[in-house]
Amino acid sequence: MKHPPRRRLKRPLATALAVSGVLGLLPALTGTATAAPEATADTTAAANTATVFYYTKTRNWAAYNLHYAPDGGSWTTVPGVRMEAACTDWVKKTVDLGSATGLKATFNNGSGVWDNNAGKNYDLGTGAITVKDGVVAHSDPCADTGPDPEPEPGSNTASVYYSTTGVGWTTTNLHYRPAGGSWTAVPGVGMEPACTGWVRKTVDLGTATSMTAVFNNGNGVWDNNSGKDYTVPAGLSTVKAGTVTKDAKDPCVAEPPDTQAPTVPTGVTAKADGVSILVAWEPSTDNKAVTKYQVTRTGGTRGTQITDVGSTVLSDANLEPKTAYTYTVKAVDAAGNTSAASISASATTGDKPPAPAEGSPLGTDPRKDPIYFVLTARFNDGDASNNRGGNQHVKSGNAANNDPMFRGDFKGLVQKLDYIKGLGFSAIWVTPVVLNRSDYDYHGYHGYDFYKVDPRLESAGASYQDLINAAHAKGMKIYQDVVYNHSSRWGAKGLFTPTVYGVRDSQWSWYYDEKQPGFEYDGLTIDPKTGKSYYNGDLWSTAEPAGNTCVDWGKPTQWTSPEGYRIYNCQWPSPTSGMFPKALYHNCWLGNWEGEDSRSCWLHDDLADFNTENATVQNYLIGAYNKYIDMGVDGFRVDTAVHVPRTTWNRRFLPAIQQRVTQKFGAEAAKNFLVFGEVGAFVNDKWNRGSVNHSAQFFTWKERKEYDADDTKAAVEMYNYENQAGPAAQPTSTNAFLNGNTYHEPDHSKFSGMNIIDMRMHMNFGDANNAFNNGKDSDDATNDATYNVVYVDSHDYGPNKSSERYAGGTDAWAENMSLMWTFRGIPTLYYGSEIEFQAGKKIDCGPSCPLATTGRAYYGDHVAGSVTASDFSKVTAASGAVATTLQQPLVKHLQRLNEIRRAVPALQMGQYSTEGITGGMAYKRRYTDAASGTDSFALVTVTGAATYTGIPNGTYKDAVTGDIQIVTDGKLNVAAPGKGNLRVYVLDLGGKNTAPGKIGTAGPYLK
Repeated sequence: MKHPPRRRLKRPLATALAVSGVLGLLPALTGTATAAPEATADTTAAANTATVFYYTKTRNWAAYNLHYAPDGGSWTTVPGVRMEAACTDWVKKTVDLGSATGLKATFNNGSGVWDNNAGKNYDLGTGAITVKDGVVAHSDPCADTGPDPEPEPGSNTASVYYSTTGVGWTTTNLHYRPAGGSWTAVPGVGMEPACTGWVRKTVDLGTATSMTAVFNNGNGVWDNNSGKDYTVPAGLSTVKAGTVTKDAKDPCVAEPPDTQAPTVPTGVTAKADGVSILVAWEPSTDNKAVTKYQVTRTGGTRGTQITDVGSTVLSDANLEPKTAYTYTVKAVDAAGNTSAASISASATTGDKPPAPAEGSPLGTDPRKDPIYFVLTARFNDGDASNNRGGNQHVKSGNAANNDPMFRGDFKGLVQKLDYIKGLGFSAIWVTPVVLNRSDYDYHGYHGYDFYKVDPRLESAGASYQDLINAAHAKGMKIYQDVVYNHSSRWGAKGLFTPTVYGVRDSQWSWYYDEKQPGFEYDGLTIDPKTGKSYYNGDLWSTAEPAGNTCVDWGKPTQWTSPEGYRIYNCQWPSPTSGMFPKALYHNCWLGNWEGEDSRSCWLHDDLADFNTENATVQNYLIGAYNKYIDMGVDGFRVDTAVHVPRTTWNRRFLPAIQQRVTQKFGAEAAKNFLVFGEVGAFVNDKWNRGSVNHSAQFFTWKERKEYDADDTKAAVEMYNYENQAGPAAQPTSTNAFLNGNTYHEPDHSKFSGMNIIDMRMHMNFGDANNAFNNGKDSDDATNDATYNVVYVDSHDYGPNKSSERYAGGTDAWAENMSLMWTFRGIPTLYYGSEIEFQAGKKIDCGPSCPLATTGRAYYGDHVAGSVTASDFSKVTAASGAVATTLQQPLVKHLQRLNEIRRAVPALQMGQYSTEGITGGMAYKRRYTDAASGTDSFALVTVTGAATYTGIPNGTYKDAVTGDIQIVTDGKLNVAAPGKGNLRVYVLDLGGKNTAPGKIGTAGPYLK
């Protein structure tokens, strides 16, 4: 999983306004002030003046006096000096401060009624100063009471309307600079009230056609657009929530009431699938805009139900079996105008499908099985009724593409198992399947209910169990992505879920749903009152809950959301707020990726960090993942493995996996249950910046000494011990290496139980030769590198920690694949790489851009149609788009690589050596198994020429060309096969170990 930089607040609450300090108000004893001469407006050039404006509307006094003292000077005689009328709702007084740079002041009505600011005198500066309802600012509120001066002939003007919703300012200033001109003096010019929630200002741009602008409250608080000045064009513009709208309508001009109803929805259809019905219709039109649809359902024993939805599709799930239902649809606009009901559509549900039987893992050596990695929700859509967009559907740009984040599903994956098998893959790595909960959770790494499969991935007859069983029936394994390090920011159901402070006012009602008694979030079911599936009414409380530990519950902060809405304390989960109990969650932010805190603090606010050293947490996770072991999955890919202490893996989680698989399926199945961890060492060196604790190979080993019985203490003791010991003291292994030309029995006695993703090869796959040389350099420090999972790029990064999908070109891809499929380790391909899908596109940019433009785009369009595979790498029939996909050059390359690898045991499970070999990517591999009588020896060179010396004499047959070479002097020369091509000379040992000769047919690279 990708580790984003830590942020305290995230979408949609993350954007904060820059806030500086408020002017302090220092107390003074007005009753003991002595007289001071009244200042006049006429001052010398060296004198400082202050023109103080005081707001009268909320006072309604008959007279207004300013009682003041220049800084370092004496007070005026009580009640001070009379202020004069300035403009509507304001009085003013200009005073001479001499050499002082400010004054202290209070105000009164001359008859004993004072505004002394709750016992604190106002502390004012120089220039134009406003005092309005206790707030001090710097502007002249009367400067623009008259009409704006006529611009010079040929001049341009800019009329700016600024939305004050959410900022809480009593005055607003526009600080601007016409293009090519100069800035106004800080704080700029005062803006005038326009209508509720808006202020305005028209400025003369001269010959410029735009201006650069920022806004402030005259008191040091700025809206500078997160560090980027606004660009405002000539004409009328609005600025709201960080967005400038050019040629906008005047927001203060009342529009005539909308009385026109939308058109009646047409084309309503209802289609049953088991006990679910998918209702769809054509969009209605309106003179303004349709905001929602009301779907009325009749039938069954539950009575009539009306559901509001924001799209033109409704998935009605969990209905009664064999029951007729009828649906009508109405369209509604923002004014509440509602169309007549549509023509009805009906459907009858079928039987509720029986629960599928639990499966069993295939239990064979995982090194035999190349892996195809899919983001399930983005691979293929088999059931549109479970598609969901979440509350970022519009913001992300996915709505515009009709591309909900949850689009692919298990049904779609089952439908395309033959496509994956036809490529030659016999294992599928699926992203986490547990119920997720966040604003953007389609990827699966924001787990909420670890005991429940996310229903947005399941369909009637296509549950997760059905997928496992269907894959096994085709001889294909399922590796499940699992997360032990963290839950969603909303906690983990059944362990702990936080209560947040929700203000369901006009600003936040869009985010915090009204509580629905009995309604429970599952990501799929539509809340009938809101028409949303991402219900969060169970998460918030306007009243402080019993037992609350969150600091400053409900108090407003200085932060605002991107929309400009005020954010309150405890409204957003945070590790340092006290919201999460220390026993179950770590309470700190990660500060050093190579420090101890990387294993005991939050990576990000969407990833609430489990206290994995706590027995309650351990039991929760072990119990959850036992469920999926029992379903028959073939292995676990472990997300963020480096962020859990190795002692915890070795003491708790890894033994629990082995015990459960052994208990359910036997010791041989447990031995072959593949666990491979993501240890995010995104560096090119052997040991991650010298830190053994943060290096991938470190996690393949058992502990070397005993530590404290307490898991928390043990984690720190182990970290310190191994950190001090350093790389030189780490254990080494020969499990991946031949002894000359001889295979030897590997020693797994010190194996932890966790294999690893080969991060070092991944980081260096910008060039295959670099990947080869860096990869083998780490193999002596890995318990058994023949189990390393090897890939070029993934859903997180490309080579060299690139944020884009690999774009090295077809030839480079072919070369990388040729290396991965013949070198040690388990070759793995990220979905779509077989056609260079989304090459060079940014892998992930969250809700800031549409998924269709990223490396996580929807793939189903490329596999549309039908496909039948008779065996691995063998497609017997294909039609539609998938037939075109299967003709692509890298597809042909993959199919043949998989054929060759499957036929040569040495390429699957063999140890390797480069001893006695000259050439770039050249090596020899051997696998021997006395029990089965297998002995397989192969010489491999990728792209370049090679010379092999000291090899066994005999007949060698090339699996690519069928060329036969007879070696009598222990030496074999191989000419360069060319970029992406390779040679695999297999020693013919007779009997069942007879060399296969040419395997498959020549293709674009293997020829």
